[in-house]
Amino acid sequence: MTEVAVPEALPQPKRDLLPVLLPVILALAMLPLIGSGSSWVTLTAASFAMGMMIFIMASGLTLVFGLMDVLNFGHGAFIAVGAYIATLVLLPLAAWVQADSLLTNLAVLLPAALAAMAVSGALGLVVERVLILPVYGQHLKQILMTTGGMIVAEQTLYALWGPQIIPLPLPTSLRGSFIIGDVAISKYRVLAMLVGLIIFLGIQLVLNRTRIGLLIRAGVENREMVEALGYRIRRLFLGVFMTGSALAGLGGIMWTLYREQVHASVGDELTVLVFIVVIIGGLGSIGGCFIGALLVAMVANYGGFLVPKLALVSNILLMVAILMWRPRGLYAVKSR
Repeated sequence: MTEVAVPEALPQPKRDLLPVLLPVILALAMLPLIGSGSSWVTLTAASFAMGMMIFIMASGLTLVFGLMDVLNFGHGAFIAVGAYIATLVLLPLAAWVQADSLLTNLAVLLPAALAAMAVSGALGLVVERVLILPVYGQHLKQILMTTGGMIVAEQTLYALWGPQIIPLPLPTSLRGSFIIGDVAISKYRVLAMLVGLIIFLGIQLVLNRTRIGLLIRAGVENREMVEALGYRIRRLFLGVFMTGSALAGLGGIMWTLYREQVHASVGDELTVLVFIVVIIGGLGSIGGCFIGALLVAMVANYGGFLVPKLALVSNILLMVAILMWRPRGLYAVKSR
């Protein structure tokens, strides 16, 4: 009998685990410098919560910037709009916000978050159709159009609500901290961690385990082939843009509740930070964006505790160090 040749198994790509270990390595390296174990745990928990909020905002940009190759310098507009829409929902329901009941507080926060995401997503629809669609593939024009849109949005917020800062207190049940021995962890930060993890796992599931995610990734690699198979890639990309805008709106409400104040320039202030996270993580990489957000938050919190003056430039220094090590970011999906 003739033997049938068994084809060799395809070689599996090596898993690059070093970037995943960076937050752990950084946290352990900071322990002897901080000295106090309780302070280290508190700072680490605060960094994780802050990182989750940054990730929620940056994940929308990495979807648009990394997967669609759209340089959206107006991403901060969706953050600011989401924050203001949520404020419009929360302020009239101040009695519910001040109620000493977790269920009542969450019953107010949920519709505020959904309203922020809905309006930011609808604004993303308008921006993509009006500003982005005519300049696909033209990066310089994308920068000019989206930057102009950011300026218009910010000035519109100034015209509607003025330059004053609007207080946005946390719900009563989310104030204070969980005390575990000598460690204090803010209740709101625990909620931020949970929401950030849910968003991260949800995006990973959609992109890697669903047909829509497969089509989006295939459309990025070979748009003509996907369109030849009968799929309308423009509608897919529109959905991606709206999803990214909605996530920015969600991040806006979470960040402003964290700061307990809203102002028209909040999106402008966060745009640079979000771009730093996307660049550190690698264009189009949700996992890299997740790790990048954690690293940015950890460097900011640890640096602010150890060397307060260094905290002002910690994000830039981190980005320079990462890019000197890996010029395309921690996990680059494709070169640009």
